Amino acid sequence: MSDETPIEDDSYYEGGARRAKKKRGFSGCLAVIVALAVLIGGFYFVVTKGVDWVGDQFSSAEDYPGPGTGQVTFEVDEGDATAEIGRNLKAEGVVASVQSFLDAAAADADSTGIQVGFYSMKKEMSAEGALEVLLDPANQVKTTVTVPEGLRVEDVMILMSENTEWGLAKWNAALKDDAALGLPDYAEGNPEGYLFPATYEIGPKDKPKDVLAAMVARWQQAADEAGLEEAAAAQGKTPAELMIIASLVEAEGRGDDMPKIARVIYNRLDGPGDKAGTNGLLQIDASVNYGLDQELGVALTTEQLEEDTPYNTYTRAGLPPTPIEAPGDAAMAAAANPEDGDWYYYVTVDLATGETKFAETYDEFLDYKDEFTQYCTTSDAC
Repeated sequence: MSDETPIEDDSYYEGGARRAKKKRGFSGCLAVIVALAVLIGGFYFVVTKGVDWVGDQFSSAEDYPGPGTGQVTFEVDEGDATAEIGRNLKAEGVVASVQSFLDAAAADADSTGIQVGFYSMKKEMSAEGALEVLLDPANQVKTTVTVPEGLRVEDVMILMSENTEWGLAKWNAALKDDAALGLPDYAEGNPEGYLFPATYEIGPKDKPKDVLAAMVARWQQAADEAGLEEAAAAQGKTPAELMIIASLVEAEGRGDDMPKIARVIYNRLDGPGDKAGTNGLLQIDASVNYGLDQELGVALTTEQLEEDTPYNTYTRAGLPPTPIEAPGDAAMAAAANPEDGDWYYYVTVDLATGETKFAETYDEFLDYKDEFTQYCTTSDAC
C-alpha cells in the first residue's frame, strides 16, 4: 500500500483541513433548468422566425385570391425599392407575402415605374391586383388644385378653401406662419405675388402650410430660372421691385406683349428725361383697383382715380409698395428681360384678340385710343 492517503472524489483539502463536498440543492437545479429553457426558447425563436422569413421570401409565396375588402391608404415613399414596397404592403395587410408581390413585379416589366405617392388599396388583395393599382397613377390619393396667373393672395386662399377639406380660416392661419412659408427677406413677410401660379397636388398628409410652402418654393424656382436677382441688379432695381414690375406686367399684358409692357414701365420709371411727359407716373388701372380693393378690370371713376392710396399710380410716381397679384413665368421673364424700345404708352385696341399697340408719343397714343373707341362702337366686348 502507498503511504499517501487517497483523496476521495467528493471531497478536497484546503489549508490542511478536509472539507466535505456541498450537496447540490433544489435552487441549483432550478437555475440550470431556467438557463436551458432560455437557451431553447431563444433557439426556437431564431429558427422559427428564420424559417418564416425564408419561407416568405423563397417558398410557396402565399397569396390572397383578391380582390380584397375595406380600404387602405398606402404610401410609396421616395427611394422605396420593390422589396421595401412588398414588405410595407404585407405589414398593412394588403398582400399575403412579400414573395408573392416580388413574383408579380418580376413578371411585369412596368413594375419599375411605380410612382411616389399615396394609393387607395384594399386589405387582402392578390399580389397581381396590388401591383396593378400601384402602376396606375390615377389611383393616387391626392387633391389637384390649379392656381391661375394673376390671382391676389385673398383669391388664392378662397380657391384653396373651395377645393380642399380645409376652410378659409385654416388657410389664412397658415398664411401667417412666416417661418413655414419660406418667403425671401425682401418680401418683408408679405406673400402677395409670391404664391406661384401652377398646378399643385395635395396628398393625404399635407397641411395648408405645406401647400403654401410648396407655392413659395415653386416661385423660387421661377425666380432662379428668370435670374431675378441678377436681372434686378442689371436694371438698377431691387429683387422686390422687379417682383412688383412682374405683377404689373401680369395684370396688363399677355403673351408676346409682356416684354414690351415691361419696357413701357421701365421707360416711365427711368426714361431719359421722360420725353413723353409722364413724370414717372405709371398710370396703371390695375394698381389703383388693388389699392381700392376692387376686382381687376372694374372701370374707375374720376373720383377713384383721384383717391390717393399708396397704389394709385395716377397720383404717385414710381412703383406701388408691393406686388398687386401673382405673376407667372412669362411675366417674371418679361420683367427680367424687357424688350428694347422707346415706348411710353400702350393701348389694347381689340379686346377679343388682345391686340395691343405701343406708342412713343402722346399724340400717337391718342390715335390708338381713338381706334379703341371706334372698336367699342361695333363690339359687345366693351
